[in-house]
Amino acid sequence: MNLLAIGAHPDDIEFGCAPVLIKEIRKGNHVKLLVLSRGEAGTAGTPELREREARDAAARMGAAIEFLDFGGDCNLQYTLENRLTIAREIRIFRPSIVLTTHIGENQHPDHSVVGKLTRDACRLARYGGILKPLAPHKIDNLYYYNVTQHGLKPDVVIDIGDVVEEWEAVMNCHSTQVSSRGYIELQMSATRLLGLSVGVGHAMGLYANDPLRLDVLSDITLSSRNF
Repeated sequence: MNLLAIGAHPDDIEFGCAPVLIKEIRKGNHVKLLVLSRGEAGTAGTPELREREARDAAARMGAAIEFLDFGGDCNLQYTLENRLTIAREIRIFRPSIVLTTHIGENQHPDHSVVGKLTRDACRLARYGGILKPLAPHKIDNLYYYNVTQHGLKPDVVIDIGDVVEEWEAVMNCHSTQVSSRGYIELQMSATRLLGLSVGVGHAMGLYANDPLRLDVLSDITLSSRNF
């Protein structure tokens, strides 16, 4: 199975959903990271260094990575051209699952823009009358992740206790960012709190774009109910 994770900035995916991807890679699935800027507006680190950090993180995860030029950090726009560009990447990689930043407004406007671009691109990738000669592609599921904003009730909770150390090493690849802010402590604390609420050591939440579909209700064998 192919999984495509899309982020606005070089560290979004690593902070927001890397443990989920690491578990999928361990399972034998193929993961590609698509990054839409090089952190050009960031206070710490040059774009060249930020890209190098992201490539190091992807290599540690075992994921492929590609950078696209969408105008730079803080300049990502909700345009048809950008939606089609992502749809084209979806047709090329043909993922079953796509993960992207939550569409809700948060600490950086690029995050919600990228979430909306990706949501629409997943739809456009299905339409046979555009983006020829690439064959249409229908993904199975689209999920949103939070970068550093926490508090929303997730639709899906994943036990990440077995990959926490590997996740921390991946986040530490972004030395320009973690040296200036307590991002690692923030993420670890959030996943620890969510984990406690569902009865595991650490857990990561995702937000479903569409209702989850089952054959029968009893297919669900795990519960997040702990309190």
